[in-house]
Amino acid sequence: MADNRARLISAARKAFAEKGYAAASMDELTAAAGLTRGALYHNFGDKRGLLAAVVDQIDSDMAQRAQQIAAAETDSWQGLLAEGAAYIRMALEPEVQRIVLLDGPAVLGDPSQWPSQSSCLQATRQKLELLITQGVLKPVDTEAAARLLSGAALNAALWIAASASPEAVTAKAVEAFRMLASGLLAPSAIK
Repeated sequence: MADNRARLISAARKAFAEKGYAAASMDELTAAAGLTRGALYHNFGDKRGLLAAVVDQIDSDMAQRAQQIAAAETDSWQGLLAEGAAYIRMALEPEVQRIVLLDGPAVLGDPSQWPSQSSCLQATRQKLELLITQGVLKPVDTEAAARLLSGAALNAALWIAASASPEAVTAKAVEAFRMLASGLLAPSAIK
């Protein structure tokens, strides 16, 4: 069953990226997976459920990649900034644009309510708590700050995906994200 699920997600990811959710045929993607519609219904309920699984996989992959970029930084503060900027820049990737940032919200609704976004929110909150403990950030409600930073990165990514000039928008969005986040710095941490 796990193999069938993985095959359907892989086929759907390819079909949704190439054609978009609306144009992707369930018959074509199940045939590409070597399975039947029954397998799709059994594993995901419907095409929308399959999209939710694909979005969750891609969004989780994005978070993992952003966290790896953050881990390469020399300190936690630079890591937090690098992670947010990396997430924003991923909006330039065609698969991310079409599936996660355009089709996902149109079909699945508010991205801030997706399980993968909730996981990112909690990870950001933990990082903020650490930075406050280290004296890098001002004392602030970490849930509020995490929601605002995560929301800023997500909305920047949505802006890029909908833009006619995504490269130019990305540069502006990353710069504004860094400036916004820097407002949380404790006076002693400002260099």
